[in-house]
Formats: sequence, C-alpha cells, structure tokens
Amino acid sequence: MNPNWYDEPIAAPEGGLLAAAFERQAQLTKPPGSLGRLETLGAVLAAMQGTQQPSLERIWITVFAADHGVAAEGVSAFPQAVTAEMVRNFARGGAAISVLAREWNARLEVVNVGTVTLLEELPGVLDARLGPGTANFVDAPAMTDDQLQDALEVGRSAAERAVIGGAQLFVGGEMGIGNTTSAAAVACALLGWPAEKLAGPGTGLDAAGVSRKAGVIGRALQRHRSDRPLEALQRLGGFEIAALAGAYLRCGQLKVPALVDGFITTVAALAAVRLRPELATWLLYAHCSAEPGHRHLLEALNARPVLDLEMRLGEASGAALAAPILRAAAALHARMATFAEAGVSRG
Repeated sequence: MNPNWYDEPIAAPEGGLLAAAFERQAQLTKPPGSLGRLETLGAVLAAMQGTQQPSLERIWITVFAADHGVAAEGVSAFPQAVTAEMVRNFARGGAAISVLAREWNARLEVVNVGTVTLLEELPGVLDARLGPGTANFVDAPAMTDDQLQDALEVGRSAAERAVIGGAQLFVGGEMGIGNTTSAAAVACALLGWPAEKLAGPGTGLDAAGVSRKAGVIGRALQRHRSDRPLEALQRLGGFEIAALAGAYLRCGQLKVPALVDGFITTVAALAAVRLRPELATWLLYAHCSAEPGHRHLLEALNARPVLDLEMRLGEASGAALAAPILRAAAALHARMATFAEAGVSRG
C-alpha cells in the first residue's frame, strides 16, 4: 500500500449510468416526481452500484472512539471517562446505535482509536489505540504526523473490511468526549470561519459553556489554523475524526457509497473532500443535526440531508435511521414495474 494511499484517484460513477437510471425512473408506474427525493436517491444509488437493480441489504457501520486532550479545558458537559464507558455500552448492545444496527440487521463494529482509559477485550470492539487521546491543541498540535497517518490507516482498514464483508453501504460513526470542539476547530480552519460560527452546545453546554468553548477554539485557531486538510486534522483533529476521513476516502476509491451521519462526521467528510474533491460523488448525508453549526457545514458542502429529526447524539444514530430510507429508494428503483411491463397507460 502506498504510504500516501489517499492521493490515489477516485473515479466518479459513470454519467451514462446515472442518465439511464433517471430514464428508468421516468418509465416506472407512477406520475413523474411523485416519489420525490426517493427517485433521485434511487437513481444515484443505481449509478453508484453500476446496476439498475441497486440493493442496500448489506449495511456496515463502524463507530470510531477516541478521547481529546482539549476536554481538559471544560468544553463538555460530560466527563472524559464517558468515552470508554460508552465503548463498553456499545459492546453490551445498550447504545442507540447498537439497537438500530440490530433492528436493521446491519453489521456493527467499534474501533477504539485512542481512549484515555485502557480497555479490556470487548466483543465487537477492535483495538487500534494510537495513544491516550490527543494532546490538548490549545498548547500543542493534537497529534503527531505519524499518529495522523496511522489514524487515516485505521479508517482505510475499516472501509476495506466493509468491502470484504460485502457491504453495499458504509456508515461511519464516532464517540469521543470533546469531539464537537475538535470538529468545530478543524472546520473553522478549513473554511476560514470564526469559532463562534460553529461552537455549539455539544453534549449540553449552557450559553456560558458555549462561549467558553468558542474561546478555546479561537485560541487554538490563532496558534494552529491551516486550510490544508491534513495539517488541520493533525493540529486540531481527533483520532476518530481522522479515521473517519480515511474511511470515506477509501470508500470512494473502492466505489462504495458512504452515508455521513452528523456534525463530527460531516467535518471528517469536509476534510476528506478538501483533500480529494472527487470523493463528493460517493457521499450521501443522513440528517441535519440539532448541533447549530451543522447546517452551515451542509451548506458549505452543498449537501442535502435525508432527514431532519432534531437529533444530536452522534455514534452514527442519525445515519442508521436514514439507511432504511435509502434501502427503500433502492428497492423501489429496482423492483417497480415499468408502464410497459405492467400494461398501464401512460399520462
């Protein structure tokens, strides 16, 4: 594997396949446009999969977990110990994403990329720990160059496991106390925005907490701002955010659709798309988070999410809820009869 594997080209879905998919939609037994966005989603999935019988029966979910040194600045309403505790909860099947993955018969894996707490062996949890969380980026870069490369590699490996497992859709999730602060800092660096535009309540901060959080991000940006995606991730990111970016990039290279969840995962997608703009054609966006800055990020990416349910949990929960809608769009595109097949008169 090329050490700079993420520089390898990403081919877009064939334009002819997309045109053929929209032509098929025009022939299905329904008034034109009557299925709304499901028609577009079905056509896009058909082009991505290279067939007019797309299917999303096999969904793979990887949740990356890691801690953040910036948590020492009081940027979260929850203690840092929650990251490791939630990894155990994932393993026991008690988290929201655990429930939803079982409900949709999706494959769920959890990857520990860097919790402060050393974890015992847990079912369904892979140990890829790069250290006891990132450094506090107010004082120093969040991670070393080697740690960044290793985190990207963790994501690459997750996408490859999904492909080997036959996945038709990759869903990335995250868990890490302090990661909305890290994500906001990365996005502000990449987009040239002030901290106040993306600093939000995260796990439930009050107005004073949000103001403090914006101040922390602002101090970090004064020291580490860079609009170069890899530098922004290395200086301000988290291990799980970099791993997500790596997973999305590899999905694009392997021609597997990736469903982006909420605020943190969208920042990872932003960094990945800034590195390889052609990746954008392989990303779908699940929902608009209640984290206030998420709408700004979606607009910056010209992304239209499937759902808006006022969620802000993370851990791929919003994407897990959107996945059955994508599955339905694929099934409708593949299995509905055409007017000619059904012997139905056209309007």
